[in-house]
Amino acid sequence: MPELPEVETTRRGIAPYLVGRRVTGVTLRRPDLRWPIPPEITTLLPGQRIDAVERRAKYLLLHTKAGSALLHLGMSGVLRVLPPDAPVGRHDHVDIALERTNAQAPRILRFTDPRRFGCLLWQPPGTTHELLAGLGPEPLTDAFDGDLLWHRSRGRTAAVKLFLMDNAVVVGVGNIYASEALFRAGIDPRKPAGSVSRVRYARLAAEVKRLLAWAIERGGTTLRDFLNPDGAPGYFFRELMVYGRTGEPCHVCGTPIRQVTLGQRSTFWCPHCQR
Repeated sequence: MPELPEVETTRRGIAPYLVGRRVTGVTLRRPDLRWPIPPEITTLLPGQRIDAVERRAKYLLLHTKAGSALLHLGMSGVLRVLPPDAPVGRHDHVDIALERTNAQAPRILRFTDPRRFGCLLWQPPGTTHELLAGLGPEPLTDAFDGDLLWHRSRGRTAAVKLFLMDNAVVVGVGNIYASEALFRAGIDPRKPAGSVSRVRYARLAAEVKRLLAWAIERGGTTLRDFLNPDGAPGYFFRELMVYGRTGEPCHVCGTPIRQVTLGQRSTFWCPHCQR
């Protein structure tokens, strides 16, 4: 599943082509993705100007005065800005047509999703969609730090990796980046969250921020399905220290990387570097 850096890379890729342009029409080639596509997408979105493209956790919002289109890429979703006459593929489910401007030709925003685990929903103005309610702070803001992790972890017996991936604690730290941040912070991912010290949480928060910022700079992590909006893969995957490296030597100490399942997700760590 695309993680926060991939979604942020997508946001940055499509925003210059969308912001300030009016939607001239919406084409739905199926009535649903993961959930039914609400009627507002075809009745309210056309004719509206896109005022901003925002990312919240792993969701993208196209804001207009009439409301916001809410998108999630799911397991295999991709958004691309294309010419209106771009050939339609089997898994190209949604086209949002954009007006011609003095500076830009008409374009379409195309949502391609082979596995259909993504979504396209609607958020009325002045409201927060239920999928966004109760989310924790964004990891790249001042609202997220080691003190927040320490306070929220008190009394928690769940593994620290699962705690870090809890969207009510902090949003957008998925499986890949949780494993990588815990390695860089030297923390065993199986360790109970409530037993991690304040000092170690400070280091973990700093590593999460550094890792996500660097991954965004490098274009995200390419694993199987993900491609940037311009069709070019991200390159952060070349710098993974533990994720997907079971049995391979640790880049720091040479100890074989181990793998365990936590919360039904594969978890990777170095038993020497992470305690």
